[in-house]
Amino acid sequence: MEELRKRAEESIQKTYHKRLFSPFAKACKKYKLIEDGDHIAVCISGGKDSTLMAKLFQEIKRHRQKEFDLTFLVMDPGYNKENRALIESNAQALGIPITIFESTIFDAVDTIEKNPCYLCARMRRGHLYSKAKELGCNKIALGHHYDDVIETILMGMIHGAQIQTMMPKLHSTNFEGMELIRPMYLVREADICAWRDYNDLHFLQCACHFTDTCTTCHEDGTTSSKRLETKKLIAELKKTNPYIESNIFSSVENVNLDTVIEYKKGGVRHNFLDEY
Repeated sequence: MEELRKRAEESIQKTYHKRLFSPFAKACKKYKLIEDGDHIAVCISGGKDSTLMAKLFQEIKRHRQKEFDLTFLVMDPGYNKENRALIESNAQALGIPITIFESTIFDAVDTIEKNPCYLCARMRRGHLYSKAKELGCNKIALGHHYDDVIETILMGMIHGAQIQTMMPKLHSTNFEGMELIRPMYLVREADICAWRDYNDLHFLQCACHFTDTCTTCHEDGTTSSKRLETKKLIAELKKTNPYIESNIFSSVENVNLDTVIEYKKGGVRHNFLDEY
């Protein structure tokens, strides 16, 4: 196990430094995700993204650019014994000192027919906020990556008739003083998979009661089919436009309000005719 931990950490420091640690550190600095005095609950679902995020947090803390504390938080929403054991064994092998707490979210959403994934995601986040605050944390960190961001932008337009993005950080509306941060914001999913495969690691996919084969369930509550469909669309567009991914990402950084018919700010709708 010690050998596995060392190999995983060395691969972050050397082989995948530019592809993993550099974009992680860049996001933390660009979006001011880590500040002196922070106590961050690093939320680990057992998947590749959140587990790598935990290792990247350990690495950036080692650099001592900021003084902050970490709690590696795992919520068991009703996993079976095998999935729970996989999370625990991976954490032990990789040297991640996890704090586990239990909930009954899976049972609660089992009887829900409409949008169970959305309800599950909302409930999971609420439980994470609550436990993190109880442990003295002021932030929770989730493992959403760059590909999640661009897929969300495109899905919002195609399926939600809106232009919005998955923000790098948010103030909680229900838990005063708490923030949500996404330090994997600039990390590509392909690089996460490459690190996983390089170290021959095996992680939890989706362990909900609705499917045992889902590989694309996300915390934002979107269904796997819609996200997978969007992922395939982006891959198809990339065949003729190699810049498609960065263009989608940059589109929400380059919004020109002079060419927008309507937009909302603080819940208030503004129309271009207001100042025409």
